[in-house]
Amino acid sequence: MDKNQKDKFVEDYIENLQRITLKSFDETSEKDKYDALCDTIMQRINREWRLSKSKSRYERSAYYFSAEFLIGRSLGNNLINLGIYDEVKELLNSIGIDFEAIEDYEDDAALGNGGLGRLAACFMDSAATQNINMYGYGVRYREGLFKQSFENGFQKEEGDSWLKDGDEWSIRVDSDSKIVNFRDQQVKAVPYDMPVVGLENGKVNTLRLWQSEPFEEFQFDKFNNFEYDAAVEEKNRAEDITRVLYPNDIQRAGRLLRLKQQYFFVSASIQDLVAKYKRYFSDDMRFENFHKYHVIQLNDTHPNIAIAELIRVLVDENGLNFNEALEISKKVFAFTNHTVLQEAIEKWPIDIVSEVSPRCLEIIYQINNALIKEFKEKGMNESDINPYRIVIDNQVHMANLAIYVGFSINGVAELHTQILKDDTFKHWYKIYPYKFNNKTNGITPRRWLLYSNRDLANFISKKLGSDDWKYHLEKLKGLEKYADDKETLEELWQIKQKNKNKLAKYILDNEGIKINPNSIFDIQVKRIHEYKRQHLNILHIIYLYHKLKENPDMDFYPTTFIFGGKAAPGYFRAKAFIKLANEVARVVNNDPDVNEKMKVVFVENFRVSYGEKIYPAADVSEQISTAGKEASGTGNMKFMLNGALTLGTYDGANIEIFEKAGEENNYRFGRTVEELNAIEKTYNPLKLYQTDPNLKNAIDALVNGELCDNNSFMFLDIYNELINPQDSSRADRYYVLEDFESYRKTQEEINYDYRDKLTWSKKCLINIANAGFFSSDRTIIDYADEIWKIDSPSYKEYK
Repeated sequence: MDKNQKDKFVEDYIENLQRITLKSFDETSEKDKYDALCDTIMQRINREWRLSKSKSRYERSAYYFSAEFLIGRSLGNNLINLGIYDEVKELLNSIGIDFEAIEDYEDDAALGNGGLGRLAACFMDSAATQNINMYGYGVRYREGLFKQSFENGFQKEEGDSWLKDGDEWSIRVDSDSKIVNFRDQQVKAVPYDMPVVGLENGKVNTLRLWQSEPFEEFQFDKFNNFEYDAAVEEKNRAEDITRVLYPNDIQRAGRLLRLKQQYFFVSASIQDLVAKYKRYFSDDMRFENFHKYHVIQLNDTHPNIAIAELIRVLVDENGLNFNEALEISKKVFAFTNHTVLQEAIEKWPIDIVSEVSPRCLEIIYQINNALIKEFKEKGMNESDINPYRIVIDNQVHMANLAIYVGFSINGVAELHTQILKDDTFKHWYKIYPYKFNNKTNGITPRRWLLYSNRDLANFISKKLGSDDWKYHLEKLKGLEKYADDKETLEELWQIKQKNKNKLAKYILDNEGIKINPNSIFDIQVKRIHEYKRQHLNILHIIYLYHKLKENPDMDFYPTTFIFGGKAAPGYFRAKAFIKLANEVARVVNNDPDVNEKMKVVFVENFRVSYGEKIYPAADVSEQISTAGKEASGTGNMKFMLNGALTLGTYDGANIEIFEKAGEENNYRFGRTVEELNAIEKTYNPLKLYQTDPNLKNAIDALVNGELCDNNSFMFLDIYNELINPQDSSRADRYYVLEDFESYRKTQEEINYDYRDKLTWSKKCLINIANAGFFSSDRTIIDYADEIWKIDSPSYKEYK
């Protein structure tokens, strides 16, 4: 901004502040100042947003359907992408406003949980930055997943009321509201549009989130008849649909609500697309060109009922026959699979599908019949066809629906995609090999470096002599020429140390735990799940605790182990992992024999804004899932980009990290997929337990009262799963005991290597220099060119 633009910005800001508060400048609160700043920024965005919408109206566009968009806070990211972050901070400080206080006022938008939602947010950012037409469609959850706190070490869930102080970054568009019909209920879907700003390019895409509302807010006659609860019953039932992300589904009512939630947002979205097409292409009422302007990317199985819904809208509301509608759908839908875990690939009982949308169930049966007819024409018999059917044993298999109808099926890392071809969907791959492709995930460098690690970003620009890397992250490769430059490595070390100091203060202020900022920061932050193996990390900490108790003078570099993440409310064992980590933290942190050398912290309510502080401060990135179970991971990429070294199995995108940065600059451990497959039938964790005293002592601590006085049963379930299953399942399904010794030795290596600061810093630099491949800009360009067939101006440069 030049001087006139800066003066105009301050003038507009003060005018907005006084207009929305009717107060003098000195009387306004921090909240008032935040609201006025958002208003001022939205005014700047608005014109480019309108132009982007108008321009893309008659162009081919991608529509990204996702149950989650974990966007975090919007203020800082929008300022970064507008290219005015530093200038606005300086201008506000010049008129006596603490920018950082305003920035911290904003709540994280509670629109997702973990990697799936964060990936969707990164893709939105990258599409806008790469000038690709892409619209996001999702759900405007009022209370998010939940707000996590700890009570006596247990996870406690509360509503995450991120909208309680208003939403400055969304525009309600009542005129685009849609009616969504369930078998026993009709609700109004109201869209809220959020701008997604590209990096300094004038492109603004749209994230449209649907909120469920009743047609009648309040039934006065019932209230007047003293039926107070009944007077608002319909309002509550409608709002429940978009109240909470992933309602607890251990009972049928929760499963029903989940599917209603999914159908609600895809029905509204499909109606929206069809209505706009009819408005702008009124000469094509047979929808013969619909596929030329629309490609719908289904982000995992949650939105897959959109396939049946598009056919319903085309047939029932627009006069096409079923075969015509099915052929259109086969040209429109593409499907991203995010898991190899069978329990995570959605299958819905037909009674629940019927209760949500009986008409969609009819259409699913029609699609199933079309599949059977097609496969019989290929010469397959009934038995051959069985695994492909969309309805199997009175369940609708959502992945089968998408694979049959979709024209593209992609995995999200090289190993993951290979497992889909070789195992999870191998039968489909034999029939449709041309549909399968890989798109390794990525992260946006705007959020995860430019915004969250300003010192490192400035360091990179200085070393590379320009900031071109912001637009082409592969240019980070130029940092490798400094790999042996002592001054550069020391400067990088100091940047990391500064970020560790900041995180240590934040943890003290927010968690009440004092940690040593000069210790190794060993961090595992992610959704809590058995395959992610937080319990392997915890068992190793117990082992270290025992060793330090036996020998307080043991040669051990001080280490702080940091955990973060949420467990699904109905996932008992994952919640037990959280309790276990907190009990270990209680014991370790209060033991003067060891707490100078080791601390354990489980941060409360891990979210995007907490991640912005954690990723830049990490020394060690824990990516320790069982080989073959993690589809990709994106936390590993955020850590890598910020100079942490990966302690990981040969799994997901870890493999590509090891390939790009070198295993010699990271720490690989554990069995490979092939090795695990080879021992699967003979694996005996009990024998490992009985023959390894270090492992046995750590596991025994789960049940001998060491961690929970008078509550040793608390962790009995974890103990039994590892060595003594109480049902027909195999013990230690995720090979924790098998990988423990390799993990222990690799941790020992890390503890020794960290002491050589220059060598460690060199490894950090090489990881940063090779992080360019993991930009979501590269990923989204691959989607646009290879799946969506949408031209990106940057495609040739990346290739």
